[in-house]
Amino acid sequence: MEMSPFLFGGGLYKLVKYGIYPLTWLSLFLVALAFLVAFPISPRRLRWIRYLVGSAILVVLIFSSRLVSSTLIGLIEERAPRFDDSIAKKFDAIVVLGGGAAGQGTLRPTDELSLESMERTICGATLFSKGFAPRLLFSGGDSSVYGSGPEESAVTKQLALRLGVPDEAILIENHSRNTYENAVETKRLLGKASILLVTSASHIPRASALFRKQGFDPIPYACGYEARNLPGSEWNGDPFDLIPDVKALYTSTEAIVELVGFMVYRAIGKL
Repeated sequence: MEMSPFLFGGGLYKLVKYGIYPLTWLSLFLVALAFLVAFPISPRRLRWIRYLVGSAILVVLIFSSRLVSSTLIGLIEERAPRFDDSIAKKFDAIVVLGGGAAGQGTLRPTDELSLESMERTICGATLFSKGFAPRLLFSGGDSSVYGSGPEESAVTKQLALRLGVPDEAILIENHSRNTYENAVETKRLLGKASILLVTSASHIPRASALFRKQGFDPIPYACGYEARNLPGSEWNGDPFDLIPDVKALYTSTEAIVELVGFMVYRAIGKL
């Protein structure tokens, strides 16, 4: 049975992702804690309360620490090979993977790209301007689980045009909703083309593996790093690295999603 449309095309995969978020763990601990304290406290119940309080504190302190989050994301980003801008090799196409877009609404006047998508689009346009390929393909459709949203590749194309990329050089792939489908749909459009694959550094290992599975030999271009230094670099002793930080929690979540996503794709034979 082919599970891709069910597991990766709908909401199940996104639901599984929510299940591994540290914030989800914290919420579950707090809900369980609220349930326990709503009833008379017995010695056994008290032990569970202590366990849940301790677990909640650990989740907050560990995953919202900049020291931990930078190490986790750095372990992934260090696997992204550096691209040598001085190489003379030319490619059939530059493939830019989408990183999210938000649809217009009663307040937001137009569809807007996420910061990751804008960064990747700028990287792709820059590589095109340097002559690395005659075509620039933007991959990404409507990834909404419920309702409808913007087709990301169409929004990125508008940004690329404003950056000076000619319309005739731009291809859009607007059917994919995740990285696996990015690879499948790109293969459908380009066949066995040589490609320069542009995405965030933390996304490079998983994206490259998925594209190789589809028969490509992608040369990755890491666009945007979360970690400043390699994991294991000497800590400078900044005490603020240990204080809970919302951005650090987001970065830890991003790292966990990439690690678990890689394992899930491998387990079901997509890598």
